[in-house]
Amino acid sequence: MVSVVSNTGPLIALAQIVQFDLLHRLFGEIIIPQAVRNEIQDDMSVAALTAADWITVQPAQDMLAVQLLKEELDAGESAAIILAKELKADLVLIDERAAARKARALGLRVIGTLGVLLLGKRTGHLSAIKPLLDNLRENDFHMSANLCNQVLHDAGEMGSG
Repeated sequence: MVSVVSNTGPLIALAQIVQFDLLHRLFGEIIIPQAVRNEIQDDMSVAALTAADWITVQPAQDMLAVQLLKEELDAGESAAIILAKELKADLVLIDERAAARKARALGLRVIGTLGVLLLGKRTGHLSAIKPLLDNLRENDFHMSANLCNQVLHDAGEMGSG
């Protein structure tokens, strides 16, 4: 099974569009640092997280590295990146561009919410992602029209809708 650490953004975004369980179907178990657990405050995401016995909360060990990253990134991003590095995780789920760039610079493989949806479509767990992208936008998920079109193109859904 793939070792996956998640930051806060993808968890909240997928909970909002009722696709939280897609993470379990794609990756089995997800590991999050305590800082990510602390950042999840909205009722929908808290309920999804509480029900998910396949999510493990595990602290990052190198708190100095986390503190140093916090000069550039938020607490959840910093802890998720350091934990992923410590666990030699196969994948880290991050949406924020600066955090994703930093994770890649440290040798981590990164995908965000849109990548998770695309993977869900490619593996047959989702029949269409356009309605989910529309739903994300309604929930104030930030993505450019170009990015949205690219994801739809990659999913083979350009002509739909």
